[in-house]
Amino acid sequence: MLAANDHSLPKVVSAAESDGAGDLALVVHARLCAVYKCPIPYFSEKEPLSELISALLSHRTRNAASGKAFKSLRARFPTWEEVMHADLSAIEEAIAGVTWPELKAPRIREILTAIDARAGRLSLDFLADLPTEEARSWLEQFPGIGPKTSAAVLAFSSLRMRALPVDSHHHRVAQRLGLIGPRVGLAPAHVLLLAQLPADWSAQDLYDNHEILMMHGQQVCHYRRPACGRCPLVDLCPSALVEMREP
Repeated sequence: MLAANDHSLPKVVSAAESDGAGDLALVVHARLCAVYKCPIPYFSEKEPLSELISALLSHRTRNAASGKAFKSLRARFPTWEEVMHADLSAIEEAIAGVTWPELKAPRIREILTAIDARAGRLSLDFLADLPTEEARSWLEQFPGIGPKTSAAVLAFSSLRMRALPVDSHHHRVAQRLGLIGPRVGLAPAHVLLLAQLPADWSAQDLYDNHEILMMHGQQVCHYRRPACGRCPLVDLCPSALVEMREP
């Protein structure tokens, strides 16, 4: 990470003043890409239906626990058809390590049944043939699937479509930088943050943007005690003035 040159408070300047660019989102992207080494390798090779189930398991659950639960579910039920017809108690037992398994087990089975009925098969591969927004709308018709999950399925799975997921870390960094307002929730943040990025960016570019903002939130811009003294965005960040004044 980049370290602050001294212990004085930074002068918060505009993106144009700092790097000669007129768009704060692009300046943030360029600086963080230099730190976290874009392009970021994709972390998942799952087909889209598996990515959807993985995303549902990850809600309010640490990645290690949700990843272990996904593997446990697949080990017990090698096909999604078997999960769709399984007893809820067996599904719940397989995913016991996640938060609220008693709620996620029926939700997973319900969504699998609904996808099978609407698509005529247990597969989401056909989403590759739809425009991104149409594919997201198709997914979001099901209970428990909102903007973050639909974007994650399209961006992280083998579909590799142009979508920008916004998780809690990404959201926090964007608010502190002033990319979105302090009262903008996760759902509207997806629309606002995507609109700030070039329309001709590739799926890889959007994936990089999500990953670097998420990693920055995890590693530097913590929920409590953000490490402003080693943040490469400190001169762009209004929140840094407040944080660095505190004893």
